Amino acid sequence: MDIKPKDDREQLIIGEEAEEETVFNISLRPESLKNFVGQKHVIENINIAMKAAKKRKESLEHILLSGPPGLGKTTLAHIIGHEMGSKITATSGPAIERAGDLVGILTNLGEGDILFIDEIHRLSKVVEEFIYPAMENYQIDFLIDKGPYAKTIKFNLKRFTLIGATTRAGLLSAPLRSRFGMFYHLDFYERDDLVKIIKRSAELLNISLNEDAAVEIAGRSRGTPRVANRLLRRVRDYSEVKGNKKIDKEAAVSGLASHRIDSAGLDDIDRKVIKAIIDFYDGGPVGIESLAATLNEESDTIVDVVEPFLLKIGFLKRTPRGREVTKLAYDHLKIVYKKESQKELF
Repeated sequence: MDIKPKDDREQLIIGEEAEEETVFNISLRPESLKNFVGQKHVIENINIAMKAAKKRKESLEHILLSGPPGLGKTTLAHIIGHEMGSKITATSGPAIERAGDLVGILTNLGEGDILFIDEIHRLSKVVEEFIYPAMENYQIDFLIDKGPYAKTIKFNLKRFTLIGATTRAGLLSAPLRSRFGMFYHLDFYERDDLVKIIKRSAELLNISLNEDAAVEIAGRSRGTPRVANRLLRRVRDYSEVKGNKKIDKEAAVSGLASHRIDSAGLDDIDRKVIKAIIDFYDGGPVGIESLAATLNEESDTIVDVVEPFLLKIGFLKRTPRGREVTKLAYDHLKIVYKKESQKELF
């Protein structure tokens, strides 16, 4: 399915990926758990579950992976398929429009095969309810014809594993969430882990860079491996054009500055969101719909793309009344923080 790319900034952060971007990301994905950097507790638990399933000669329980975009949910799903020796069939929630679309997919799954559904929270209600008996009893009931001629056909399925990935676990219905045996949340990566990922990617891409450059790129990668790999490419392009044979810290800083990525990893849209809250709403609080209207952006873009990292680094906070910019963000943007002086007046 072709996905219409959004603006350059959104591609840089989450990647509504073009075909060449997809190929690039796949080429850098680790193929085994031992090569997967970061998310230590998740990797340990998945490794134990796989070893136990192999020992009992059973298929894995259904797994739900949640977390912001670009942290490795799809990569983990493919690693699980590879290490279990299973065929993996990948699709996405928006791609499954009708229950009938799932029949062919489910009936073609073999014993122990894996069905990976990305953005599973976007499954329609009809499809979601259709998948319940498949997850629980490995059976599906399919209705054919209508009215007095309607009849139900029951399909018995092989024991498969459903791996669901979601960026917004809170949107999953309780019945669907309860049918997963394992839940794992992927969090933003620490800088040291990102440095390892960048150095590994540089080696695979035959890019020569020193330790300081890797640290600099990691510090501006928003805690996200996908962003780290893309920034590495941008720095490589900049360095090649400037005639540098090896990427050093100075080249990395200059290359990232040319793309307006600052020392905290913020780009134009991040700064635009923060400044809009400060300029138009006196630092907040402000509701997400009002903010989206002010910025002429989709609210989902702000919630899924911008907010998670700003919340993580403490530049933004959510209150019962809406989003509010913190003093840290004021200091980073070198804007005078007036709220404390205002409080003193009352």
